[in-house]
Amino acid sequence: MKYYIVAGEASGDMHASNLMKGLKCMDTDAIFRFWGGDLMAAVAGIKPEKHYKDLAFMGFAEVLMNLSTILKNLKKCKSDISKFHPDALILVDYPGFNLRIAEYAHNLNIKVIYYISPQIWAWKESRIHKIKKFVDKMLVILPFEKDFYLKHKYSADYVGHPLLDSLEPILEKSESATKKKIAIVPGSRVQEIERMLPVMLEATDSFGDYEIVIAASNHIDENIYKKIIGTRKVKIIFNNLHDAVKNSDAALVTSGTATLETALLGIPQLVCYKANLLSYFIAKKLVKVKFISLVNLILDKEVVKELIQNEMNVANVKRELTELLYNDKKRQTIKDSYMILYKNLGGKGASERASKIIINFLTNSK
Repeated sequence: MKYYIVAGEASGDMHASNLMKGLKCMDTDAIFRFWGGDLMAAVAGIKPEKHYKDLAFMGFAEVLMNLSTILKNLKKCKSDISKFHPDALILVDYPGFNLRIAEYAHNLNIKVIYYISPQIWAWKESRIHKIKKFVDKMLVILPFEKDFYLKHKYSADYVGHPLLDSLEPILEKSESATKKKIAIVPGSRVQEIERMLPVMLEATDSFGDYEIVIAASNHIDENIYKKIIGTRKVKIIFNNLHDAVKNSDAALVTSGTATLETALLGIPQLVCYKANLLSYFIAKKLVKVKFISLVNLILDKEVVKELIQNEMNVANVKRELTELLYNDKKRQTIKDSYMILYKNLGGKGASERASKIIINFLTNSK
Protein backbone atom coordinates (compact mmCIF):
# COMPACT_ATOMS: atom_id res chain seq x y z
CA MET A 1 0.00 0.00 0.00
CA LYS A 2 0.97 3.63 -0.47
CA TYR A 3 1.30 5.83 2.61
CA TYR A 4 1.65 9.62 2.74
CA ILE A 5 2.82 10.81 6.16
CA VAL A 6 3.00 14.38 7.49
CA ALA A 7 5.06 15.12 10.63
CA GLY A 8 5.89 18.75 11.35
CA GLU A 9 8.20 18.53 14.37
CA ALA A 10 11.23 16.66 15.73
CA SER A 11 9.16 14.45 18.03
CA GLY A 12 6.79 13.68 15.16
CA ASP A 13 9.76 12.63 13.01
CA MET A 14 10.87 10.20 15.74
CA HIS A 15 7.43 8.67 16.29
CA ALA A 16 6.59 8.53 12.59
CA SER A 17 9.87 6.78 11.83
CA ASN A 18 9.05 4.02 14.32
CA LEU A 19 5.56 3.71 12.87
CA MET A 20 7.08 3.37 9.38
CA LYS A 21 9.27 0.52 10.63
CA GLY A 22 6.16 -1.22 11.94
CA LEU A 23 4.27 -0.71 8.69
CA LYS A 24 7.20 -2.04 6.65
CA CYS A 25 7.32 -5.22 8.75
CA MET A 26 3.63 -5.92 8.19
CA ASP A 27 3.32 -4.58 4.66
CA THR A 28 6.37 -5.60 2.63
CA ASP A 29 5.04 -3.66 -0.37
CA ALA A 30 4.76 -0.40 1.58
CA ILE A 31 5.61 2.74 -0.40
CA PHE A 32 6.18 5.97 1.53
CA ARG A 33 6.11 9.63 0.64
CA PHE A 34 6.36 12.09 3.50
CA TRP A 35 6.94 15.45 5.11
CA GLY A 36 9.21 14.93 8.10
CA GLY A 37 12.83 14.58 9.04
CA ASP A 38 16.04 12.58 8.94
CA LEU A 39 14.75 9.65 11.01
CA MET A 40 11.87 9.06 8.61
CA ALA A 41 14.27 9.43 5.69
CA ALA A 42 16.53 6.73 7.14
CA VAL A 43 13.61 4.27 7.27
CA ALA A 44 12.17 5.12 3.85
CA GLY A 45 15.50 5.47 2.06
CA ILE A 46 14.34 8.73 0.44
CA LYS A 47 14.40 12.39 1.39
CA PRO A 48 11.28 14.12 2.75
CA GLU A 49 9.28 16.23 0.33
CA LYS A 50 9.65 18.94 2.98
CA HIS A 51 11.81 18.87 6.10
CA TYR A 52 10.14 19.72 9.40
CA LYS A 53 12.82 22.35 10.09
CA ASP A 54 11.08 24.47 7.45
CA LEU A 55 7.71 24.00 9.14
CA ALA A 56 8.49 24.73 12.80
CA PHE A 57 6.70 28.02 13.45
CA MET A 58 5.95 28.31 17.16
CA GLY A 59 3.23 30.45 18.73
CA PHE A 60 0.46 32.68 17.43
CA ALA A 61 2.65 35.67 16.59
CA GLU A 62 5.20 33.57 14.68
CA VAL A 63 2.42 31.88 12.68
CA LEU A 64 0.99 35.27 11.69
CA MET A 65 4.41 36.54 10.63
CA ASN A 66 5.00 33.46 8.49
CA LEU A 67 1.47 33.05 7.16
CA SER A 68 2.41 33.35 3.48
CA THR A 69 5.02 30.58 3.86
CA ILE A 70 2.53 28.35 5.68
CA LEU A 71 -0.08 28.86 2.94
CA LYS A 72 2.48 27.99 0.27
CA ASN A 73 3.38 24.83 2.19
CA LEU A 74 -0.28 23.85 2.45
CA LYS A 75 -0.72 24.30 -1.30
CA LYS A 76 2.43 22.28 -2.04
CA CYS A 77 1.41 19.45 0.31
CA LYS A 78 -2.11 19.22 -1.13
CA SER A 79 -0.78 19.12 -4.68
CA ASP A 80 1.73 16.40 -3.79
CA ILE A 81 -0.92 14.25 -2.09
CA SER A 82 -3.17 14.59 -5.13
CA LYS A 83 -0.40 13.41 -7.48
CA PHE A 84 0.69 10.51 -5.23
CA HIS A 85 -2.90 9.57 -4.29
CA PRO A 86 -2.02 7.24 -1.39
CA ASP A 87 -4.13 4.49 0.13
CA ALA A 88 -3.80 6.34 3.42
CA LEU A 89 -2.79 9.75 4.67
CA ILE A 90 -1.20 9.43 8.13
CA LEU A 91 -1.01 12.67 10.10
CA VAL A 92 1.23 13.03 13.15
CA ASP A 93 0.11 15.75 15.62
CA TYR A 94 0.86 19.25 14.12
CA PRO A 95 -2.88 20.13 14.04
CA GLY A 96 -2.93 23.67 12.61
CA PHE A 97 -1.48 22.32 9.37
CA ASN A 98 -2.62 18.71 9.44
CA LEU A 99 -6.34 19.26 9.99
CA ARG A 100 -6.44 21.33 6.80
CA ILE A 101 -4.64 18.53 4.98
CA ALA A 102 -7.10 16.02 6.48
CA GLU A 103 -10.06 17.89 5.00
CA TYR A 104 -8.42 18.03 1.58
CA ALA A 105 -7.55 14.32 1.52
CA HIS A 106 -11.01 13.34 2.79
CA ASN A 107 -12.55 15.18 -0.15
CA LEU A 108 -10.33 13.09 -2.47
CA ASN A 109 -11.73 9.91 -0.84
CA ILE A 110 -8.32 9.11 0.69
CA LYS A 111 -8.47 7.36 4.07
CA VAL A 112 -7.26 9.76 6.78
CA ILE A 113 -5.55 8.33 9.87
CA TYR A 114 -4.38 10.52 12.73
CA TYR A 115 -1.52 9.12 14.82
CA ILE A 116 -0.86 11.13 18.00
CA SER A 117 -3.92 13.24 18.59
CA PRO A 118 -3.84 17.03 18.60
CA GLN A 119 -4.11 18.22 22.18
CA ILE A 120 -7.66 19.45 21.73
CA TRP A 121 -8.35 18.48 25.33
CA ALA A 122 -6.07 21.39 26.26
CA TRP A 123 -7.37 24.01 23.87
CA LYS A 124 -9.43 24.40 20.69
CA GLU A 125 -11.81 21.63 21.72
CA SER A 126 -13.99 22.80 18.81
CA ARG A 127 -11.55 20.97 16.51
CA ILE A 128 -13.39 17.79 17.48
CA HIS A 129 -15.94 18.63 14.78
CA LYS A 130 -13.27 18.58 12.04
CA ILE A 131 -11.80 15.38 13.41
CA LYS A 132 -15.18 13.63 13.46
CA LYS A 133 -15.88 14.82 9.93
CA PHE A 134 -12.54 14.31 8.19
CA VAL A 135 -10.52 11.72 10.20
CA ASP A 136 -11.41 8.08 9.60
CA LYS A 137 -9.24 6.60 12.36
CA MET A 138 -7.72 8.25 15.44
CA LEU A 139 -4.87 6.59 17.36
CA VAL A 140 -4.09 8.15 20.73
CA ILE A 141 -1.00 7.77 22.92
CA LEU A 142 -2.06 9.23 26.28
CA PRO A 143 -4.24 7.16 28.61
CA PHE A 144 -6.91 9.83 29.20
CA GLU A 145 -7.40 10.69 25.50
CA LYS A 146 -9.60 7.68 24.68
CA ASP A 147 -12.15 8.78 27.30
CA PHE A 148 -11.98 12.35 26.03
CA TYR A 149 -13.02 11.23 22.55
CA LEU A 150 -15.70 8.90 23.91
CA LYS A 151 -17.19 11.91 25.68
CA HIS A 152 -17.60 13.42 22.22
CA LYS A 153 -19.09 10.19 20.81
CA TYR A 154 -16.04 9.42 18.71
CA SER A 155 -14.11 6.15 18.94
CA ALA A 156 -10.33 6.35 19.27
CA ASP A 157 -7.77 3.56 19.71
CA TYR A 158 -5.31 3.84 22.59
CA VAL A 159 -1.97 2.29 21.55
CA GLY A 160 0.34 3.41 24.37
CA HIS A 161 3.15 5.93 24.13
CA PRO A 162 5.64 5.41 21.27
CA LEU A 163 8.41 7.03 23.28
CA LEU A 164 8.79 3.68 25.03
CA ASP A 165 9.81 2.22 21.65
CA SER A 166 12.51 4.86 21.19
CA LEU A 167 14.47 4.55 24.41
CA GLU A 168 15.17 2.11 27.20
CA PRO A 169 13.89 3.70 30.41
CA ILE A 170 16.60 4.20 33.02
CA LEU A 171 14.90 5.09 36.24
CA GLU A 172 18.06 5.06 38.36
CA LYS A 173 21.41 6.78 37.83
CA SER A 174 24.21 4.45 36.78
CA GLU A 175 26.53 3.52 39.63
CA SER A 176 29.51 4.15 37.35
CA ALA A 177 28.39 7.72 36.60
CA THR A 178 30.32 9.67 39.22
CA LYS A 179 30.59 13.00 37.37
CA LYS A 180 28.23 15.71 38.60
CA LYS A 181 26.12 16.87 35.68
CA ILE A 182 23.24 19.25 34.85
CA ALA A 183 21.43 18.79 31.54
CA ILE A 184 19.79 21.62 29.63
CA VAL A 185 17.10 20.92 27.04
CA PRO A 186 16.27 24.30 25.46
CA GLY A 187 13.80 23.11 22.80
CA SER A 188 13.99 22.23 19.13
CA ARG A 189 13.03 25.55 17.53
CA VAL A 190 15.19 28.66 17.10
CA GLN A 191 12.63 30.87 18.86
CA GLU A 192 12.53 28.56 21.88
CA ILE A 193 16.30 28.31 22.12
CA GLU A 194 16.80 32.06 21.94
CA ARG A 195 14.28 32.61 24.75
CA MET A 196 15.10 29.69 27.00
CA LEU A 197 18.81 28.97 26.77
CA PRO A 198 20.18 32.35 28.03
CA VAL A 199 18.09 32.09 31.21
CA MET A 200 18.93 28.42 31.75
CA LEU A 201 22.66 29.00 31.31
CA GLU A 202 22.78 32.03 33.57
CA ALA A 203 20.96 30.06 36.27
CA THR A 204 23.59 27.31 36.11
CA ASP A 205 26.55 29.71 36.34
CA SER A 206 26.50 29.34 40.13
CA PHE A 207 26.94 25.57 39.94
CA GLY A 208 30.56 25.56 38.83
CA ASP A 209 31.31 22.09 40.17
CA TYR A 210 28.77 20.55 37.76
CA GLU A 211 29.34 19.74 34.11
CA ILE A 212 26.72 21.50 31.97
CA VAL A 213 25.46 19.55 28.95
CA ILE A 214 23.13 20.99 26.32
CA ALA A 215 20.83 18.72 24.30
CA ALA A 216 20.93 20.36 20.87
CA SER A 217 18.96 19.78 17.67
CA ASN A 218 21.00 18.92 14.60
CA HIS A 219 18.83 21.07 12.31
CA ILE A 220 19.73 24.20 14.31
CA ASP A 221 22.89 26.07 13.30
CA GLU A 222 25.58 25.39 15.91
CA ASN A 223 26.48 29.10 15.87
CA ILE A 224 23.11 29.93 17.43
CA TYR A 225 24.08 27.88 20.47
CA LYS A 226 27.66 29.20 20.53
CA LYS A 227 26.52 32.81 20.41
CA ILE A 228 24.37 32.30 23.51
CA ILE A 229 26.95 30.15 25.33
CA GLY A 230 29.73 32.71 24.87
CA THR A 231 32.84 31.85 26.88
CA ARG A 232 31.13 29.33 29.17
CA LYS A 233 32.59 25.83 29.31
CA VAL A 234 29.69 23.61 28.35
CA LYS A 235 29.27 20.42 26.35
CA ILE A 236 26.89 20.29 23.38
CA ILE A 237 25.43 16.98 22.24
CA PHE A 238 23.51 17.12 18.97
CA ASN A 239 20.43 15.07 18.14
CA ASN A 240 20.69 12.66 21.06
CA LEU A 241 18.65 13.76 24.04
CA HIS A 242 19.19 10.37 25.65
CA ASP A 243 22.98 10.78 25.80
CA ALA A 244 22.74 14.44 26.80
CA VAL A 245 20.35 13.83 29.68
CA LYS A 246 21.19 10.35 31.00
CA ASN A 247 23.01 10.18 34.33
CA SER A 248 22.37 13.87 35.01
CA ASP A 249 21.76 14.94 38.57
CA ALA A 250 19.02 17.30 37.34
CA ALA A 251 17.71 18.77 34.09
CA LEU A 252 16.21 22.06 32.93
CA VAL A 253 13.71 21.10 30.24
CA THR A 254 11.63 23.12 27.81
CA SER A 255 8.04 21.89 27.88
CA GLY A 256 7.22 19.25 25.26
CA THR A 257 7.90 15.56 24.62
CA ALA A 258 11.35 16.06 26.18
CA THR A 259 9.77 16.30 29.64
CA LEU A 260 8.41 12.78 29.28
CA GLU A 261 11.68 11.45 27.88
CA THR A 262 13.61 13.02 30.77
CA ALA A 263 11.21 11.40 33.24
CA LEU A 264 11.68 7.96 31.67
CA LEU A 265 15.44 8.45 32.04
CA GLY A 266 14.83 8.98 35.76
CA ILE A 267 16.18 12.54 35.93
CA PRO A 268 14.65 15.06 38.38
CA GLN A 269 13.65 18.02 36.23
CA LEU A 270 12.43 21.58 36.20
CA VAL A 271 10.03 22.32 33.33
CA CYS A 272 10.38 25.75 31.78
CA TYR A 273 8.50 27.66 29.11
CA LYS A 274 8.49 31.22 27.81
CA ALA A 275 6.61 32.30 24.69
CA ASN A 276 6.27 35.45 22.65
CA LEU A 277 4.19 37.90 24.74
CA LEU A 278 1.28 37.98 22.27
CA SER A 279 1.29 34.19 21.94
CA TYR A 280 1.29 33.77 25.71
CA PHE A 281 -1.56 36.24 26.16
CA ILE A 282 -3.73 34.41 23.62
CA ALA A 283 -2.81 30.97 25.01
CA LYS A 284 -3.63 32.12 28.55
CA LYS A 285 -7.17 32.89 27.39
CA LEU A 286 -7.64 29.63 25.51
CA VAL A 287 -5.71 26.83 27.24
CA LYS A 288 -7.81 24.88 29.74
CA VAL A 289 -5.35 22.45 31.37
CA LYS A 290 -3.81 22.76 34.83
CA PHE A 291 -0.29 21.83 33.68
CA ILE A 292 1.91 22.18 30.59
CA SER A 293 4.24 19.20 31.06
CA LEU A 294 3.21 15.72 29.95
CA VAL A 295 4.53 14.29 33.22
CA ASN A 296 2.08 16.31 35.31
CA LEU A 297 -0.78 15.97 32.82
CA ILE A 298 -0.61 12.17 32.75
CA LEU A 299 -0.28 11.85 36.53
CA ASP A 300 -2.83 14.67 37.07
CA LYS A 301 -0.74 16.35 39.76
CA GLU A 302 2.34 18.55 40.02
CA VAL A 303 5.19 16.05 40.19
CA VAL A 304 7.71 18.36 38.53
CA LYS A 305 7.78 22.11 39.05
CA GLU A 306 6.73 24.26 36.10
CA LEU A 307 8.02 27.79 35.56
CA ILE A 308 6.02 29.59 32.88
CA GLN A 309 6.52 32.98 31.24
CA ASN A 310 7.53 35.65 33.81
CA GLU A 311 8.14 32.99 36.46
CA MET A 312 10.80 31.55 34.18
CA ASN A 313 13.62 33.85 35.30
CA VAL A 314 17.17 33.33 36.52
CA ALA A 315 16.38 33.64 40.24
CA ASN A 316 13.50 31.16 40.15
CA VAL A 317 15.34 28.64 37.97
CA LYS A 318 18.38 28.81 40.25
CA ARG A 319 16.23 28.32 43.37
CA GLU A 320 14.33 25.33 41.95
CA LEU A 321 17.50 23.78 40.54
CA THR A 322 19.11 23.97 43.99
CA GLU A 323 16.11 22.08 45.40
CA LEU A 324 16.41 19.40 42.72
CA LEU A 325 20.11 18.91 43.36
CA TYR A 326 20.23 18.96 47.14
CA ASN A 327 16.78 18.04 48.52
CA ASP A 328 17.00 14.24 48.69
CA LYS A 329 13.39 13.81 49.81
CA LYS A 330 12.12 15.79 46.82
CA ARG A 331 14.35 13.87 44.43
CA GLN A 332 13.04 10.53 45.70
CA THR A 333 9.40 11.68 45.52
CA ILE A 334 9.90 12.66 41.87
CA LYS A 335 11.56 9.34 41.02
CA ASP A 336 8.79 7.36 42.74
CA SER A 337 6.24 9.23 40.65
CA TYR A 338 8.23 8.46 37.50
CA MET A 339 7.76 4.74 38.21
CA ILE A 340 3.98 5.21 38.32
CA LEU A 341 4.17 7.26 35.12
CA TYR A 342 6.02 4.47 33.33
CA LYS A 343 3.40 1.91 34.34
CA ASN A 344 0.61 4.21 33.08
CA LEU A 345 2.05 4.52 29.57
CA GLY A 346 0.94 1.15 28.27
CA GLY A 347 4.31 -0.57 27.89
CA LYS A 348 6.39 -1.04 24.77
CA GLY A 349 4.97 -1.83 21.35
CA ALA A 350 2.91 1.30 20.57
CA SER A 351 4.31 1.53 17.05
CA GLU A 352 3.58 -2.15 16.39
CA ARG A 353 0.04 -1.87 17.79
CA ALA A 354 -0.60 1.27 15.72
CA SER A 355 0.70 -0.42 12.55
CA LYS A 356 -1.61 -3.42 13.04
CA ILE A 357 -4.64 -1.18 13.56
CA ILE A 358 -3.81 0.88 10.48
CA ILE A 359 -3.30 -2.11 8.17
CA ASN A 360 -6.39 -3.93 9.47
CA PHE A 361 -8.44 -0.76 9.03
CA LEU A 362 -7.24 -0.19 5.47
CA THR A 363 -7.66 -3.87 4.54
CA ASN A 364 -11.22 -3.97 5.86
CA SER A 365 -12.04 -0.67 4.13
CA LYS A 366 -11.18 -1.97 0.67
